[in-house]
Amino acid sequence: QVQLVESGGGLVQAGGSLRLSCAASGRTFSSYAMGWFRQAPGKERDFVATISWSGGNIQYADSVKGRFTISRDNAKNTVYLEMNSLKPEDTAVYYCAAGRWSRTYSHAYDYWGQGTQVTVSS
Repeated sequence: QVQLVESGGGLVQAGGSLRLSCAASGRTFSSYAMGWFRQAPGKERDFVATISWSGGNIQYADSVKGRFTISRDNAKNTVYLEMNSLKPEDTAVYYCAAGRWSRTYSHAYDYWGQGTQVTVSS
């Protein structure tokens, strides 16, 4: 069992930056792939980024490539999402997730956090 708690969301102007964190409980964090997803009001939950357990395999959605960076610190049981050059269309609730495999689809993940709101004003 893995419990995930996101933090770092907030209100930022377009062009600004935020760093999301996702702290995981449990001693098996390092064996899980981690993903970030986001859901805007009235829309489906979309893939943002994923990182394998070792950090050797990283993938991004096309919409965030070059602007967002996913990383993890297995010693701290934490995964991060550094978000730069934010746009109003990045506004959403951001969720972190843990799963056995580093995939771009949500049903590959077994555990989810409660989400953190990111709002980008124009």
